[in-house]
Amino acid sequence: MKDVMGLIYTGENDIHLGELTSQRAVAALPIAGRYRVIDFQLSSMVHTGIKNVGVITQKNYSSLMDHIGSGREWDLHGKQGLVMLPPFLTRENMGVYSGLLDALKSNTNFLRLSRQEYIVLTNSHTVYNIDFTDALRSHVESGADMTIVYSRAKKTFGTEYDNDTYLTVSDEGLVTGMEIGSAMPTRDCISLKIYICKRELLRQLVEQGAANGMHHFGRDIIQRNINNGSLTVHGYEYKGLACQIDSIQSYFNFNMSLLDSEVRRQLFPADRPVYTKVRDDLPARYIEDSQCTNSLVANGCVIEGTVINSVLFRGVKVAKGAVVKNSIIMQDAQIQEGAEIDHCILDKQSIIRRNGRLIAPAAYPIVIAKNVVI
Repeated sequence: MKDVMGLIYTGENDIHLGELTSQRAVAALPIAGRYRVIDFQLSSMVHTGIKNVGVITQKNYSSLMDHIGSGREWDLHGKQGLVMLPPFLTRENMGVYSGLLDALKSNTNFLRLSRQEYIVLTNSHTVYNIDFTDALRSHVESGADMTIVYSRAKKTFGTEYDNDTYLTVSDEGLVTGMEIGSAMPTRDCISLKIYICKRELLRQLVEQGAANGMHHFGRDIIQRNINNGSLTVHGYEYKGLACQIDSIQSYFNFNMSLLDSEVRRQLFPADRPVYTKVRDDLPARYIEDSQCTNSLVANGCVIEGTVINSVLFRGVKVAKGAVVKNSIIMQDAQIQEGAEIDHCILDKQSIIRRNGRLIAPAAYPIVIAKNVVI
């Protein structure tokens, strides 16, 4: 595994996540009570033995850099560890990439200076806990130019949007067709946007694509080369839990699914823990007469009221007489006395004032932005 490097692209389109990504990248979105989305990609790479990891950032990346820091929590703070790749600014490029291909072209120096033979390229909006060892072994044994990791399970938590990619995989494991952004897909294999190939091959594909004015990595590079037969692509099936965080509804549904112990066991296996930034805090406190049912409550929380079927991040305070149902409350938010919320998503440091009431249907949860007082 010393001959494998990792690269994470964090510039995905976040238009469907609204206020949740107005001040942060999708990769820095808090999930599961104490984690960020990028924790799962980084932890998967670390458990595979990958020590050289680059993170391509775009706009709104200050929160992401604050969370990752030097990479110490993932043991990536050594000589050849985590490398942050902020937007590359020139007169022609204002630091906003038009797609993955454009981002890779702007960071070809990182690819050129790296010494590993193979690369694992991922997006940052899909949550999973993968050991890439088997996928890399399968790629080498197949003799293919590239391997795409996919899942046959339908997206339980996601919503189909124009960035979804569906594959046709033959009985021999070769990808023979690809659909991108189809409203009525005819293929049942969903790409997890994880690509494995030789580093030099990726550099060559990027240079050729950029020279021909291409911008879309999947459509202009992968799909086109599959269709003309110039690129042999192998498919590797991932049978574990995976979810694309691509909408308010998928974010809400995914966090709610973690209240199921079986889902938690799939996402957090004992042999592959998920690492995240450490915050020293007291254990959660449950004051006398408080009630908490079927909820995830992180450290630092103070519960005086009622919490039912909810996910509470670190430092949340639920005052006496307050009721929280079917909601996601991010770090250091406050629900004051007598307030009631149901099917809501509260961002960090938001406050629901005394006797406030926010009730929404399950299909359309209310989203309160960061630092907002209601």
